[in-house]
Amino acid sequence: MSEAEKLSVLTGMVYDAALEPALWPIALGKVANFVGGVAAGIYSKDINKNGHIYYDDGKLDPSYVRLYFEKYIRFDPSTTGHFFAEIGEPVSTSDVLPYNEFVETRFYKEWAQPQGLVDFVSAVLDKSATSIASFGVFRDERDGLVDDEARNRMRLVVPHVRRSVLIGKILGLKTAEAATLTQTLDGISAGMFLVDSASRIIHANAAGHTMLAAGDVLRSLAGRLAVGTLPQEQTLQQILAAPETAGEGVGAQGSAVPLIGRDGKRYVAHVLPLTSGRRRQAGTYLGAAAALFVHKATVDTPSLPTVIARHFCLTPTELRVLLAVVEVGGAPEVADVLGVAETTVRFHLRHLFEKTDTHRQADLVRLVAGFANPLIG
Repeated sequence: MSEAEKLSVLTGMVYDAALEPALWPIALGKVANFVGGVAAGIYSKDINKNGHIYYDDGKLDPSYVRLYFEKYIRFDPSTTGHFFAEIGEPVSTSDVLPYNEFVETRFYKEWAQPQGLVDFVSAVLDKSATSIASFGVFRDERDGLVDDEARNRMRLVVPHVRRSVLIGKILGLKTAEAATLTQTLDGISAGMFLVDSASRIIHANAAGHTMLAAGDVLRSLAGRLAVGTLPQEQTLQQILAAPETAGEGVGAQGSAVPLIGRDGKRYVAHVLPLTSGRRRQAGTYLGAAAALFVHKATVDTPSLPTVIARHFCLTPTELRVLLAVVEVGGAPEVADVLGVAETTVRFHLRHLFEKTDTHRQADLVRLVAGFANPLIG
C-alpha cells in the first residue's frame, strides 16, 4: 500500500470516530504508527495545570496516565509552550526547552524515563483564553527523538484529527445510524447541510434553513449550496469534491473553511465525509457525499500566558519560570516544582529581569497580576 493510500485509510478511520467515539482508540493507534510513535492521545489542559484525557489508544500504562494528570502535569515542561503554539503546528520537546535540560527535569526522570519514553510531538487542536485541546504522539527509545519526517507526518494527519474532533463536539453523538442521522442532525444548533459532490443540497436542518433564508453567509442557487466570495466557493468545492483527503488549502490550518457574511460576521464550516468507512452506510442511504456544519466563529482570545510571553518576547522556558515564581515563590521552590537545578532557575530569572525591566521576584509577581487585572497599576 502506498503512503497516499495509507493516509486515505487512516483519515477514513479518524472521520469514522467523529460519529462513533468508541473507534478513537483504534484510530489513534494507527495514527501513532503512521507518525512514528508508540502511543497517542487527545487531551486538554488549562492554565491552572489541570487536565483531562478524552481519547487514547491504551498503549501507555494506565497507572502512569493517572499519575500524569494527578501529579506530573504540574512538572511537564511542554504545557507552557503549548499555550502559545499555533493551532495545528507540531511541537516537540526541543521546541519548548533544550533537550539536555529536559532530561534533567523531574518530569523526565520520574515519569517519562521509567516508561522508556524519550520525546513527544503534539499539536493544539483548539484553544480558548484558559485552556487548550491537543493531540500528541509519544516516542520511545526505539523511535528516537522527533525528526522532520515525524513532523511532516503530523502535519498530514492533524487537520483531519482536528476536523473530526470539532465535528464530534458539534454532534455530541454516540452512534449515527443512517436511518436516524437526519433526525439527530436536526436537533443541533449549528447549521447542517447534507450535500452531494456537486454541492446540491439533499437535506438541511432547521438552523441551516434559517441561514439560507437570511442569505447572509450561505445561499441556495437552484438547489445548490453557495457561499459568499469566489475563493471561499473554490475552497468549499475542493473539499466537497474529495472530502476524505482534502486538507491542503482549507482554511489557515487545513481543517476548516472560514466564511464571512455580508455583514462582516465570521463563520466556520467543517466537513464530515460520508463516502467511506462506517459513514458510507449513511451517505449511501441519504445520497450524500458529505455533511457540512456551519457555525459562528468564536473569538480567539489569547490566554494570559500567551499575552505575557508575546509582550516580553519570552521563551517557553522563561515563561514556565515566571509562572512558577508567581505560584510557588522563590528559586529553590521553583526548582523543586519544575524539576530542574536551582542554578538553571536563577539563570532564567536573570533573563526575565532583563526582559521585563524588573529587579526582584516580587516585581515579577506584581507584573503578572497587572496583566490579569487592569485595575492594578
